[in-house]
Amino acid sequence: MHNLQGLRAFVAVAREGNVSRAAERLHVTQPAVSLKLKHLQDELGLRLFQRRPQGLALTADGQNLLPVAEKALAGLAAFEQSARALHSTLRGRLKIGTIVDPEFIRLGAFLHRLVARAPQLETELHQGMSGSVLEQVRNGALDVGYFLAPPGDGPALGELAHRELAYFDYHVIAPAGWASRVADSRWSNLASLPWIVTPDASVHNRLLASVMEPLGLVPHGVAQVDQEACMLDLVRAGVGLSLARDALAMAERQERGLVVVDGVRLPCALSFIWRKDRAEEPVLTEALEALAGVW
Repeated sequence: MHNLQGLRAFVAVAREGNVSRAAERLHVTQPAVSLKLKHLQDELGLRLFQRRPQGLALTADGQNLLPVAEKALAGLAAFEQSARALHSTLRGRLKIGTIVDPEFIRLGAFLHRLVARAPQLETELHQGMSGSVLEQVRNGALDVGYFLAPPGDGPALGELAHRELAYFDYHVIAPAGWASRVADSRWSNLASLPWIVTPDASVHNRLLASVMEPLGLVPHGVAQVDQEACMLDLVRAGVGLSLARDALAMAERQERGLVVVDGVRLPCALSFIWRKDRAEEPVLTEALEALAGVW
């Protein structure tokens, strides 16, 4: 049926029982309502109303068609509302730099909340080391990302904004049976032992440098890796020392018998970063709102 105006006129007259009141309801003239109603009845080949002293009353055919007409108009209204809503729906793609394991950064909860808030927004994940995520957010290759650094290092990020999400400590871990070798926990002794080192972009590298360089020390690297799981495997295998987040360090001591060096803690913060000059972009605003609901 193409005569939607006629359908609206039919329902309005049926509800009001009067062409005049139906015209007021539809914000049109009485003749316009009468004409639309006539066209509808002609198109259907049915008589929908009969005249009575108190106004217009539905015929049996009209009574049968009224619920269907109301349902059709309600469906049309829902369709129009959905179409209007799409104009304000956030679209686009958000490139996210991720680090370490998804559970630690609450990635699943963040993405779940983001998708619920902006179902038309696509997300693209790029796993990497903390420093590489930083550079890619800075040069625009990534929109946002997770970053690890000592607490309060925000000013050093320059044009990047950040939000610190969690605080924890890194510990020095050693292979099982190395307790006597790391009993002397001074950095001069620890630096001389074999280390599993990491690239410059890794937070492990930056944390070690922050304590060793002022003392003129360099860790005795015997292997270089760029993944936390690989570092742990090498420590378990007896290759050398490494750093591990507090939860991991305690779990490895409990489950694998690795040694956690006493009295050595390197404070760290997990942050979410983005470019300051993009802070007002709708995609970034939505991401930060979703993040706030998780952390």
